[in-house]
Amino acid sequence: MTISVGDKLPDIKLMKAGESGPEPVQTADYFAGRKVALFSVPGAFTPTCSAKHLPGFVEKASELKAKGIDEIACTAVNDAFVMGAWNKASGSDDVTMLADGNGDLAKAVGLVMDGSGFGMGSRGQRYSMVVNDGVVEQLNVEAPGTFEVSSAEYMLGKL
Repeated sequence: MTISVGDKLPDIKLMKAGESGPEPVQTADYFAGRKVALFSVPGAFTPTCSAKHLPGFVEKASELKAKGIDEIACTAVNDAFVMGAWNKASGSDDVTMLADGNGDLAKAVGLVMDGSGFGMGSRGQRYSMVVNDGVVEQLNVEAPGTFEVSSAEYMLGKL
């Protein structure tokens, strides 16, 4: 079942790149008590993700924060090392990379895509959501092969 507006985000262990290696992040703790703009990409360093999705959230970070967003986070079914390298190459300190290396979050929210035709296996769909104190307030899921409703610009228009 796909997560919906009003649902509590499941408590999943993700990873983020730390100075001394991967650090565990529990979603229940991470999303508690704040408003987070979370976006999911099929993969770090992939074309649309690198050219449009991540850069949009980097460019619009101050506008999102001015509209009440406390934190911006990106997730993908990649490991913490890849997500950390992608942030260094294309991101900013305004975006926290949360690695969903096993696809646990993608599965738990019901937003998995089959990327096996591209040699990518099971991945998270492209989406964005606003999570307020662990509860989904806004959910924007892309149709396959599109990039419209999960952008930072679209999210800003809905805030």
